[in-house]
Amino acid sequence: MNIYRYEENPLITPLDVVPYHDGYEVIGAFNGGVAKYGDETLLLLRVAEKPIAEHENEVVAPYFNVKEQKLERVSFDKNDPTYNFDDPRMIRHKDNLGGFIYLTSISYIRIARSKDGHNFTLDKEPFLYPFNEYQTFGIEDARVMQMEDTYYITFSAVSECGVADALVTTKDFKTYDYKGNIFAPENKDVLLFPEKINDKYYALHRPSAKNIGELDIWLASSPDLVNWGDHKRLIGVRQNSYDDGRVGGGCTPIKTEAGWLILYHGATKKHRYVMGAALLDLNDPSVVLKRTTEPFLEPVAEYEKNGFFGDVVFACGTVQEGDTLKMYYGVADTSMAGCEMKISDLLHHLERTSCLTK
Repeated sequence: MNIYRYEENPLITPLDVVPYHDGYEVIGAFNGGVAKYGDETLLLLRVAEKPIAEHENEVVAPYFNVKEQKLERVSFDKNDPTYNFDDPRMIRHKDNLGGFIYLTSISYIRIARSKDGHNFTLDKEPFLYPFNEYQTFGIEDARVMQMEDTYYITFSAVSECGVADALVTTKDFKTYDYKGNIFAPENKDVLLFPEKINDKYYALHRPSAKNIGELDIWLASSPDLVNWGDHKRLIGVRQNSYDDGRVGGGCTPIKTEAGWLILYHGATKKHRYVMGAALLDLNDPSVVLKRTTEPFLEPVAEYEKNGFFGDVVFACGTVQEGDTLKMYYGVADTSMAGCEMKISDLLHHLERTSCLTK
């Protein structure tokens, strides 16, 4: 399948982002939700900032103090046998009895703006910054859906309670209306369909099983975009495939004559992330018509293979212009990249590599 990666890739790197916090460094500007607003393309970047340690044996973890409404930090000694520091993203108890306790960075949403879709400038202030007890460890991976003049933004709210999915709406990307948590922990990758289907709203979501079950994509419906039910397993992991470890919704569903085109990320058990596709019935999105047995985008470029967490392509949004689809995606949990493809080519790729197994 023919995919044109932008020559400017990576479009945004951590070096392009001035830290919002004093004494912090930006380690990631990635997984940006995408919106077309007026004549601009907006990327709602997940910016991850890490506290700078004062000495080499120190590990510092940030958290949002809800009572004081400010960011604070707690320090750990790498030589302390109580804790496990093997994963640079988090701190765990050594015996794992208490499990996870802190992240080593704080994430929030910051907007990058572009007139041409290739060259971006960043807002100085965050657009979405932690503000309640469900976001003490940060806000991650926004997705954007537009209906008329309103933009619906879902994101992962991370705290000691787990990972929930929240919703805000905006008309100007300056102010927003908080609608609350629409999916309880553990859940990620919520994507809202851009129109009602048979008088119902629909969403893709990914419950994160801790005991029994796999990391599969589910479908839910709602009368009002806030209260969700009628949950159905839609797209599951497949053994000995590019998505045998986990799957999760990527970009807002795209309506085509053939059906709802779903672009999702799939990961192997060794955490190599690629992009796959599926086609859902237009009138009943619980029916999977087709699903790729081969990914349409894989990490092959240097900026996709190497970074904070390598071998990752992770799309969170697109801009459609006729048959052309501009897809923006996170690379190596570090930076942002962009590419273009034809929707007709994606549908042909689905036809050629289709598998109906959920």
